Amino acid sequence: MSEELKVLNSGAVIIDQPVEKMIYSIRGVQVILDQDLARLYGVETRRLNEQVKRNISRFPEDFMFQLGKQEFDNLRSQNATTNWSMRRSLPYAFTELGVSMLSSALPE
Repeated sequence: MSEELKVLNSGAVIIDQPVEKMIYSIRGVQVILDQDLARLYGVETRRLNEQVKRNISRFPEDFMFQLGKQEFDNLRSQNATTNWSMRRSLPYAFTELGVSMLSSALPE
């Protein structure tokens, strides 16, 4: 587990990184990527994406979109310290509305 993320015995997650550093401007919209939201919610990225796919009708394009390869490559080149090389699929980006919807779609 990284130094930025700590899980307490109660299951609560503490992140030592400001949320503002997780916000990107993509397609003219401020978004948070699926992997960062998964860390905030204390779940694996693939589990978060599974829940989204199960509830896909609740996530229209103004709530969430998947990055294109060019967008992801540009983002990766701007954030050299971030380890995104292990990803097998392109990330999903969630708008503010999508983050709100996600909180109700994830099981407790």
